[in-house]
Amino acid sequence: MSKPRPIRHIAVISALTAVALSSATLAFAQDTPPSQAPASPAIQAEVPYLTENDAAMTKMMNDMAVKPTGNVDRDFVEMMIPHHQGAIDMAQAYLRYGTNEQLKRIAQEIIVDQQQEIAAMRLALGDPLPPSTAAPTQAGTNTPSISSGQNSSGMSMMNMKMGN
Repeated sequence: MSKPRPIRHIAVISALTAVALSSATLAFAQDTPPSQAPASPAIQAEVPYLTENDAAMTKMMNDMAVKPTGNVDRDFVEMMIPHHQGAIDMAQAYLRYGTNEQLKRIAQEIIVDQQQEIAAMRLALGDPLPPSTAAPTQAGTNTPSISSGQNSSGMSMMNMKMGN
């Protein structure tokens, strides 16, 4: 396995923190009586993202609730795969609704990295890999999907150093 990259871990932790805060904001927005509902158009515009992110978090948490089998290796993988898939789902939601280009690149890296880690865990247990899917692209663009893990300049996103 490759040496952990601090920026990736910071990005994942930051994304999970943002999701937790987003979920709380969504819960507040949905539970507020109409007379006290947030009037901000910005908050209303964010509701689709918050709703999608909340669904991803709920699915991840439900899927991580694995009954122990007595096989530590299998139990670890059965809990980690939904965790990694949750990161993928949240990053895809960000790509659909986010506007910061640097964060979009980080979200794309998260997707690629988490897919690779899911595959590595399945292979470590001897499980078959699921069928391949198309690489994610930014929502709303006509950019062809990048299947080799390279950005448009030809640099591998896995080797890209952001801010280091």
